[in-house]
Amino acid sequence: MRLRIIPVVVVTVGLLATPPPHASAQTTSPKTTTGDVGQKASETGQAIRDYTVEKKDEAVAHAKQATAELEAKIKDLEAQAAKQTGELKAKSQAQIKDLKAKRAKASQKAADLGRATKASWEKAKEGFADAYRDLASAYDKAAAEFKK
Repeated sequence: MRLRIIPVVVVTVGLLATPPPHASAQTTSPKTTTGDVGQKASETGQAIRDYTVEKKDEAVAHAKQATAELEAKIKDLEAQAAKQTGELKAKSQAQIKDLKAKRAKASQKAADLGRATKASWEKAKEGFADAYRDLASAYDKAAAEFKK
């Protein structure tokens, strides 16, 4: 009798833990907006600041993932810029160049985070958070220009 109850309990707990289909549809948005990027930048900066040196590997992974996500968005803008012509294209390419420089700086700061010692941890976290926020802000401005 006891063996029959265990699978029922496991299935019941599994069903209770699974969100209803409509709940996930409400929380996901089909398209990321520039406001979403700004919000994510703020959350990422805070998340990195909250990591302790003992969780350095997790912090580095988080930093690299966040930077890679923005890299993909920058590539999308770059593709849009390639389709433009004239003065607009030149302006867009300048923005892309600036974004790539800021992305390189954020990537370097993520690498610095990975090499940080206990003594340099706080400075490394702040360095990445600042560089990432700068990159995200520049992306938001560029994306808004592309929408015009």
